[in-house]
Amino acid sequence: MTTLTPAPLDDAALPTHEGLAELTRIKEEVRQGPDPAATERQHAKGKLTARERIDLLLDPDSFHEVEPLRRHRATGFGLEHKRPYTDGVVTGWGTVHGRTVFVYAHDFRIFGGALGEAHAAKIHKIMDMAIAAGAPLVSLNDGAGARIQEGVSALAGYGGIFERNTRASGVIPQISVMLGPCAGGAAYSPALTDFVFMVRTTSQMFITGPDVVQAVTGEQIGHDGLGGADVHGETSGVAHFVHDDERACLEDVRYLLSLLPANNRELPPQVPCDDPGDRDGQALLEIVPADPGRSYDVRAVIEEIADHGEYFEVHSGWARNVVCAFARLGGETVGVVANQPAALAGVLDIHASEKAARFVQFCDAFNIPLVTLVDVPGFLPGVDQEHGGIIRHGAKLLYAYCNATVPRISVVLRKAYGGAYIVMDSRSIGADLALAWPGNEIAVMGAEGAANVIFRRDIQAADDPEEVRQQKIKEYRTQLMHPYYAAERGLVDDVVDPRHTRRVLIDALAMLREKHAELPSRKHGNQPQ
Repeated sequence: MTTLTPAPLDDAALPTHEGLAELTRIKEEVRQGPDPAATERQHAKGKLTARERIDLLLDPDSFHEVEPLRRHRATGFGLEHKRPYTDGVVTGWGTVHGRTVFVYAHDFRIFGGALGEAHAAKIHKIMDMAIAAGAPLVSLNDGAGARIQEGVSALAGYGGIFERNTRASGVIPQISVMLGPCAGGAAYSPALTDFVFMVRTTSQMFITGPDVVQAVTGEQIGHDGLGGADVHGETSGVAHFVHDDERACLEDVRYLLSLLPANNRELPPQVPCDDPGDRDGQALLEIVPADPGRSYDVRAVIEEIADHGEYFEVHSGWARNVVCAFARLGGETVGVVANQPAALAGVLDIHASEKAARFVQFCDAFNIPLVTLVDVPGFLPGVDQEHGGIIRHGAKLLYAYCNATVPRISVVLRKAYGGAYIVMDSRSIGADLALAWPGNEIAVMGAEGAANVIFRRDIQAADDPEEVRQQKIKEYRTQLMHPYYAAERGLVDDVVDPRHTRRVLIDALAMLREKHAELPSRKHGNQPQ
């Protein structure tokens, strides 16, 4: 056997000391950024730099940068004299809790983070890499929109981002973190992603800024009042999570990623659980009042059944009459949808329906089982709701549940009336297991309303209408609303002791873990709009 020994390289083939020194100088310039004064201005606004943000997001020393030496090639309007490395966006990949995550971060110190042709090309590349690798994508947004000097090339760059956002939807988790301004068409990329994080006082999102609004409508409003974090977290519903500072925000992004699978081909990560699955939930007997008219906070129920009482609420400030949250049961990530009697008595309205529908769709896309806690008096009545399209908006939630193939378990905690009962993942629309507590009332409507309709003439003709009305209410409740009525007809699989809810859910999820369900062959459904 002949062993081939490579010929030694001559000195001309080796990098010169001068070349290595130049490379070191360039890499240091890239790392430090264009101007120390720009860094000071960023910090003076209470904002971190792009690289500081990446360091907080990713595990230590795990970041691998892509195209750090990229520069724009524009030649007009003064850009030919200013060609900084990175072109205002830092792109690459690293790990979060040891799992691969792709990231891009606008560098506001360079062109105000504005997007140009080269800037967009870097983002396109990292998005393509994330899709190909099957790993989550996090965007750290702090940019002034399209780079005006590059004209339509900048606009085309945004189009490429939007197309990739859409292609990645339901394939990999996409998280947008708003850490500065985001105006005009640029705001549509975060809107296309799965979750939007915002930071108070430093981040804003709007299609047209305050000056344009005033010029067109005469309304005077500031940047935060128009598109600040609290506005989007409580009024518009654009922001899913709102934080006081960047560090807390990025820590929660890390936590969210720890709950999610890397892509739609994986199951959510499971973690060891030392919280006993058969832990007794004695407190549940006190949390939920027997009187269906009394209020309580359903989040206390979630705390009682979740591992270590921990859950991560989505859209906590918007549409508060429904709670959507991630939690773990027996170490397994689940999505929880729960009516909230502490807000609007837990009714479903336009915003609550939209909020829950999108959460259900996300969980279904990424193989996250759904647990639905039901205590709903119906849909919110009113002219505004009807004219606002409660029919089509409510249908979104119905569509999302009917379309979901992940394990689905519903638990009626107390009351479940009318169409809202059906929509909240009832057995009739495909829940794998429909459970109820002993105090459940499942009916077309409450006993009072039903008696008034059915026995209206008897009540009106009685010598003592109120006595007869109360008698008929009792009669209706006894015959059609007793806790075992639905179970006797197979619409509830079991009536369970509230104290055993955690154990029952964990056992059911284990049984359903290998569930396989297929939808009819089609390009896609026509979801209600």
